[in-house]
Amino acid sequence: MVKIAIAGGSGEVAREVIDALVATKKHDIIVLSRQEPGPGDTIEGTSWATVDFTNKDSIVPALKGVHTVLNFVPVYRDSDNAAQRTLIDAVIEAGVRRFAPSEWATLTTDTLPWYGPKVAIREYLAELNKDGKVLEYCLFSCGVFTNYLGAPYPSTTHVHTSNLQFDLARRRAILVDGGEGGRMSFTTVGDFADVVARAVEYGGEWPVVGGIRGDTVTAAQLVAMAEGIRGPFSIEKVQLADLEAGEIKASWMPVYEHPQFKTRDAEVAYAKSINPFMFRSTALGGFLVSDEWNRLLPDYRFTSVGEFLEKHWTGKP
Repeated sequence: MVKIAIAGGSGEVAREVIDALVATKKHDIIVLSRQEPGPGDTIEGTSWATVDFTNKDSIVPALKGVHTVLNFVPVYRDSDNAAQRTLIDAVIEAGVRRFAPSEWATLTTDTLPWYGPKVAIREYLAELNKDGKVLEYCLFSCGVFTNYLGAPYPSTTHVHTSNLQFDLARRRAILVDGGEGGRMSFTTVGDFADVVARAVEYGGEWPVVGGIRGDTVTAAQLVAMAEGIRGPFSIEKVQLADLEAGEIKASWMPVYEHPQFKTRDAEVAYAKSINPFMFRSTALGGFLVSDEWNRLLPDYRFTSVGEFLEKHWTGKP
């Protein structure tokens, strides 16, 4: 049993990890939040600590006796990484052994610019340890959640899913022209959360780079697997040069439906801004991740893309 603090614990991905940690019935789990818990915020099996992420002295007392801190506060909501830097400083002062910065996707930042602030935090953590180990940390990455391939049918407890460039419900896909359309790493939400929970209990030293890789397939292979279950797809091709110019020349594009968007127009505007980067990143390998945790936990059986598609889509209209 260890004492764990979760920063940004009300987020969807954090909630999945918290559920996996609570299910072990082994840990003392504290949710760190800027706000007092409202109705429905409290999570059974956890406690709540209200802190000011801009004030180290506010955070340190909440970390008394904490072994591991997992940070899920999105970098795009943390201006200049101020909150995460303050959290790291508090972690060190409180004597916390392990820290996971806000990563949880892919280490790539050149094709996904909204992840750019992560680089400064990686450099900050590396600088802390340059003359000797000050803090054990791990950059957890898992690629794309396989569950997005199940939209619009739910397959998670907390994470909202929407179509990617692969729309299995309507049997259509958009691929970047050339080769196999790019390779992507996929991991189910359930596998990701379970592995993070096991990593908390891991007796050895955490790797700095901590890839969690359920499966890796090309875009063309994914479509072929989907066609084997759903029937023939309508496939459109887009050009990398157009994507680099911010354009998607196709008859449709995925729209990311999420409660944070109050109108359909807001969803569409967001999709137009983000899709060229997402498609380009797919083609250039931006969603590929390594397999450090696969090798450290060799007995864990991951769900392949084919297994997920077969289980999720068989029998659906």
